[in-house]
Amino acid sequence: MNAPEARLDAILASGRLWRGHGRERVPGTLSSGWPALDQACGGGWPQGALSEILSARAQGLSLLLPALARLSRGERWLAWIAPPHIPYAPGLEARGICLQRLLVARELDARARLWTAEQALRSGACAMVLLWPEGVDKVQLRRLQLAAEQGDSIGVLFRPLRDARQRSPAALRLRVTPPGPSPEGAPAGLDIEILKRRGGRGGRHCHIRL
Repeated sequence: MNAPEARLDAILASGRLWRGHGRERVPGTLSSGWPALDQACGGGWPQGALSEILSARAQGLSLLLPALARLSRGERWLAWIAPPHIPYAPGLEARGICLQRLLVARELDARARLWTAEQALRSGACAMVLLWPEGVDKVQLRRLQLAAEQGDSIGVLFRPLRDARQRSPAALRLRVTPPGPSPEGAPAGLDIEILKRRGGRGGRHCHIRL
């Protein structure tokens, strides 16, 4: 194999280049741990990129718990930037998340949240960065996306539903809503619409039982 072919093979193996040959799974993703979600969004959470979870009341954290548990067994950190509530440690431990790998930054204003998230994404020290911004424009989104690429990190933004109308460079965008009325005793869940996904069109739906 000559040098140009070797370089091309290395790029393809990295998962950062998508080839449109009809495969359902997109390279460079981390399984969400929810088979229905993985199938709908092309494999899971895009690596080295932003994902957005859009909901009415900052819902959707449960979707990340299996991936957080898996990543917490590695050597990189899991950063939570300005969560609306203090993470409940016993609940996270019960889901298999190693608390020693968590970094939580709270009491930050809007500008400090974005700056902290950008530094965490770019550092390369964080496997996943969760951010609850007060507001974010397209320039700031682009900076976060570039930082995630540079640090090979998974960035997840929790945003209100109204922001679904805003264009975004995020590789994956999910609209999350509670399901309609269900019989008493039925398991709780979330209805998910894929607004955008890397390597494919949006428009798919799935339901996750939590």
